[in-house]
Order: sequence, then C-alpha cells, then structure tokens
Amino acid sequence: MQTEIYAPAEAVYDGANRLYGKVTWRIIPLLFLCYIAAYMDRINIGFAQAAIRQDLAFSGSAFSFGASVFFVSYLLFEVPSNIMLERIGTRRTLARIMILWGLISAATMFVRTPTQFYFVRFLLGAAEAGFFPGVVLYLTYWFPPKRRARIVALFMLPVAFAGLLGGPLSGFIMQSLDGVNRWHGWQWMFLLEALPSVLLGVIALKFLDDRPRDAHRWLTQTEIAQIEADIAASAAPAHEQGVWRSILGDWRVYVLLLGYCGLNASVIGIGIWMPQILREASHDTSPLFLGLITAIPYGMGGIAMVLLGSLSDRFAERRRSCATLLAFTGLGFVFAGLTVHSLALLIAAFSVVMVGTLSGYPIFWALTSHYFRARTAAIGLAFVSSIGQLGAFASPLIINASKTATGSVSTGFGVLACLLFVAAVAILLSFRPRGSVS
Repeated sequence: MQTEIYAPAEAVYDGANRLYGKVTWRIIPLLFLCYIAAYMDRINIGFAQAAIRQDLAFSGSAFSFGASVFFVSYLLFEVPSNIMLERIGTRRTLARIMILWGLISAATMFVRTPTQFYFVRFLLGAAEAGFFPGVVLYLTYWFPPKRRARIVALFMLPVAFAGLLGGPLSGFIMQSLDGVNRWHGWQWMFLLEALPSVLLGVIALKFLDDRPRDAHRWLTQTEIAQIEADIAASAAPAHEQGVWRSILGDWRVYVLLLGYCGLNASVIGIGIWMPQILREASHDTSPLFLGLITAIPYGMGGIAMVLLGSLSDRFAERRRSCATLLAFTGLGFVFAGLTVHSLALLIAAFSVVMVGTLSGYPIFWALTSHYFRARTAAIGLAFVSSIGQLGAFASPLIINASKTATGSVSTGFGVLACLLFVAAVAILLSFRPRGSVS
C-alpha cells in the first residue's frame, strides 16, 4: 500500500531527473568548452606577465593597469549585451562574442607598447562582455531555481579547468615554441589559445537553441511543456515598477554587488598574480613548472565547486553557504599574506582561496538568479555581473600597489580579505527568510 502511495511521486521525480539530465547533456558540454576558452583567454595574461615585462620592458604598474582595463570595457558593455541577447537570441550572441574575443585575444601577440596593450585589453573586455551573465540568463530559460546551483557549478567548472589545464599548457607553449618563427613564446601562447574560441563560436551558432520552445529537434512537445511549466511555477510575481527603477531602488541588489565584487577580486587577483608570486617563492623561472604548480589550487577549487554546488541544491540553501564561502576565501587571503615566502604554504593558501571562490560563484548565482523576477532578470543579472567587475578591475592594482609600496603582496591580500568578510556578513544579514530572526 505504501508503495502505491509513493510510486507516482517517485515516478514524477525520476522523470524530471531524466528530462533535466537530457537538457544538461545537450547544452552544458558546449557551454563548458566555451567557458574554458573564454577563461583561458582571460587569465593567460598572468602566465605571460614575466615574459612580457622582460621582452617589452613594461613596468609592473603598466602591466597591472593593462590587465585591469579589460574589466572597464567589460563593465560598460555587459548590460547592453544582455539586452541584445533577449532580442536576437543566445546562439547569435554567444557566436558574436566568442569569434570577436578569439580574434582580439590573438591580436595581443602583436602589441609592442603599453598603449597598444591597453587598447587590445580594452577591446577584449568589450568583446567578451555579456558572455557570463548571458549564459546565466540562458540557464534560467532551461532550469528551475532548485536545480541551478549544480548547473551553474557545472558551467563554471571551466574556471578551475582553465587553471588546471591552462597553466601547464601555457607553460609548455611558452617554453617549447619560444623563438620559433622568431616569435616569443608568449606570442605563440596568445595565438594558439585564441583559435578554439573562434571555432566554438561557429559551433554555438549551429548547435544551440535559444529556448525550450525552439528545441523540437531533440525535445518532445511534452518535455518542452514540462520545462516551461516548471519555470513558470517558480517565477516570482510580476511587478508594476519600471525595470531600472525596481533594480536601482532595491538595496539588496547593492549587497549582491558587494558579494560579486569580492568573488571577482579574488579570482582575478589570484589569476593575474599567482604565477608571479609563486615564481618568486620558488625561485624557479621555468614556465612549465609554474604552470604545473598553479594548477593545484584550481584543481582543488574545481572539485569543491561541484560537490558544494550539489549540496546547496540538495538542501535548497544559498544564503549561509554563500556567506560562509566568502568568509572562507577571506581567511585564505589572510593565510597567503602570512606565508608569502613559503612555496608549499602559499600553494595551500591559494587552494583555500580557490575552494572558497570557485564554490562561492555557483551558489551566489543561484541566489541572485532566483532573487530577480522574470521581467528584471536580463538587466538585473547583467547589472550585478557588470558592476561586480569593479572588484576584478581593482584587485590586480591593489596587489601591485601593495608590492610597490611595501615590497610584499601581504597588505593587498589583507585588503581583499576585509572586502570578503564584509560581503559575507552583508549577505548573511540581508537575505534571511521572511519572518526569520536568526
């Protein structure tokens, strides 16, 4: 009798799992590859730092500003890109973004002066703007909120893979091809690592479907209806205010901005500066060796991202998880600031940072994507993502300023830790369930 009562519910649950598993296997692998290409094009500048500064006689300040200026154009063009995505569709938007950023990233091999470096990095940010919030918005078309942390974790896993695989790959290219065709190793790195972006952009144009209703090639009408019903059932009620007025007048949006600034400051500050910091701690200038040891923190972060994203979905808990991981990342920076001269302890500290940061991203975006209503989602997600790039812009400059003023990155790491602790407390207090006093 008990079996008869629960069998229908279990059958519905299993059927939903099969359906969303089917959707996951259809769209996530391609998005996964796209984000690997995107993130490698974003952080490979960190692996090339020492070589570029030596070959082109760039100062530390010039290099740090060039690395950061990427995020200025990213901020400026992210919201317009997401607005266009809603109008012209995901596949065209992603194809345009990926093809352009691949070509511009490859053009980095031709820079010779700081001004050229700034210009190319600015163009690269403008080209990539809209990719990440566009994909987060795209996933809200296919997955209800209770499934999003795991899905966003799977999509963001390339952040770990790009560091895990990109570090050794970048090191190998720079070391083995240096001097071939009279090009420096870093020039070959920018060229070869940009080519997959262009190819994947073409594939995305042919392969992706904009929404479930466009997926008749691989979904049945019943499956399409089920996905649309699940999304509609979880949608927050509509409101009558204007979109921008609703977003800008909501104080919790600014708390989300603070949290995302903290996450971006962490992952970009580490992505840009970790190779150089580990180089100084190890006294080994081999690009391949540095690529291999920088892969360790990314690998640890990738494992934690998937595990903790799944746990967050299982328990349907976002607020405490996000706050805890932000604070954990801050502790990692404190640890790193105290161990800057020990290679083994630095790797451990950076692993703590990457576990907290990479695990925090999918849970943060599950919280954020569920918070915005359907009408405000496109602009709201892009707004948080774009303004949150201020953290990514500032962190390489903060670390460089610390190193220039004191000879150590410890003070800069302390500043980033404070930002993360404040963001953790703000999210913990701002997104308590209604009626909760805890």
